[in-house]
Amino acid sequence: METLSPRMPKVPPDFPRGVKLLHDPVRNKGTAFSPEERTLLGLRGLLPPRQQSQDLQVRRVMENVRGKTTDLERYIFLVSLQDRNETLFYRVVVDHLDEIMPIIYTPTVGQACVRYGHNFRRPRGMFLSAEDRGSVGDILMNWPHEDVRIIVVTDGERILGLGDQGANGMGIPVGKLALYSACAGIHPTKCLPITLDVGTDNEELLQDPLYIGLQRRRMRGAAYEEFLEEFVEAVMERFPRAVVQLEDFATANAFHLLDKYRGRVASFDDDIQGTGAVALAGIYSALRITEQPLTEQRFLFLGAGEAGIGIGDLIVAALMDEGMDEAEARKRCWFVDSRGLVESTRTNLADHKLPYAHEHAPLTDLEEAVRTLKPTGLIGVSGVPQTFTQGVVTALGELNERPIVFALSNPTSKAECTARQAYTWTNGRAVFASGSPFDPVDHGGRTFVPGQGNNAYIFPGVGLGAIAADAREVTDEMFFLAAKTLASMVSEHDLAIGRIYPSLQMIREVSKRIAVVVAETAYERGLARAPRPDDLDTAIVKLMFDPHQYPPYV
Repeated sequence: METLSPRMPKVPPDFPRGVKLLHDPVRNKGTAFSPEERTLLGLRGLLPPRQQSQDLQVRRVMENVRGKTTDLERYIFLVSLQDRNETLFYRVVVDHLDEIMPIIYTPTVGQACVRYGHNFRRPRGMFLSAEDRGSVGDILMNWPHEDVRIIVVTDGERILGLGDQGANGMGIPVGKLALYSACAGIHPTKCLPITLDVGTDNEELLQDPLYIGLQRRRMRGAAYEEFLEEFVEAVMERFPRAVVQLEDFATANAFHLLDKYRGRVASFDDDIQGTGAVALAGIYSALRITEQPLTEQRFLFLGAGEAGIGIGDLIVAALMDEGMDEAEARKRCWFVDSRGLVESTRTNLADHKLPYAHEHAPLTDLEEAVRTLKPTGLIGVSGVPQTFTQGVVTALGELNERPIVFALSNPTSKAECTARQAYTWTNGRAVFASGSPFDPVDHGGRTFVPGQGNNAYIFPGVGLGAIAADAREVTDEMFFLAAKTLASMVSEHDLAIGRIYPSLQMIREVSKRIAVVVAETAYERGLARAPRPDDLDTAIVKLMFDPHQYPPYV
């Protein structure tokens, strides 16, 4: 008879045992359960007899991942792993971030959303539908984890550059929260992905028998506003300490909801503020290469939605921080949308575009806008592929010794140009960044490693800092400071190979440093509800979930 070690802790009465434990992704260790644990927890005979370390489990996972023939198959395999053994899943992500992040998030998550209903296996997160009006608070009680600290919510209307994906957009909150756990160490049980299914105007989904959401037109107007209000009130009641990240709402709703709720609940919009911060960090790094001050820059944006305006607003804040007045700072940012240059004679401009509607003659051609406005940097957030043509990039290169070219649209298929095109058309002089990853490019005897302006450098750290301080509000200042912190971590080696962001392998350190700055700001501005620890840096590290070892039991 096997003797149990006296050091083995007692098992709580409500702790799952046997098959139930193996079906619990938070507590399951698979073949890593020790012989003593197998006896104590009723697992003998339910697992192969040989105990295998987490290292061996990771090796098996990576062998399977690399054996798949497509990234979508790899995505499905990894999500299945997340469903059965979350600690192992996050160990794999953390240890192989460069390889795994493009699979669990952009660009592959775009394909996963398009195919979500057809590949559906097991639900993750919560789906709150228009038919649940009046019952949202009761439905939130069904979530099994009490201490939710971060919620990512979408209504699926503007998924990446793919448009209205309805309930299929759940892949985005799930993916974002996977990055919160992997990149900032927020425990998976404290994360809640939510999709607000208010219908869809996507004709293909309305006709697709395998679509998982409501097959009805989108709810609009007062009914939509009331549903969102009920949702926010229910979240504040059920999870009063949660930070709410708004994700992939249509542009008008995104700005409106951010303005409406940011003072009532700790919330932010990653498409506006996170994108703005990661782009500003890239600009700071790019200027170390061009050796020019920010105050001498002029930026031309292709796209005037959430991402573009978010970046523009943060650039304006940065210029004002350097002593420029707001009116002059705004004139350093020009926008081209689907109708041409955003300028003062245009009628029916959306409210968020009005601060950037400068006096200028109408222009409808991007290359003409480049030659006329003479920008130092070109920022693409249009979601329209190949709009940075050779003529456009060449024109920018003729105006600048080191032209800044940011093709930030996601997924890869929507990028305004590729890294190879940017380097080739400028003879290797471009300072390039993209939203989705591109492989290194050999040109002119040099190897360029293009930087990826991935919001994962920003939002996990901001969320972690807000959680650490139990912040009542997430402010624009926090994103500005996050951008400066990220930029400060770019090394001279990074810049020498053309990379304007640090290696992804540093991302947990990046998130920790950003969290410290965000929490400090919350304390300094009187926005923190948690007592300030003596050593904030150490306190934040202690908050971070480390997937490199299984707990005895949780």
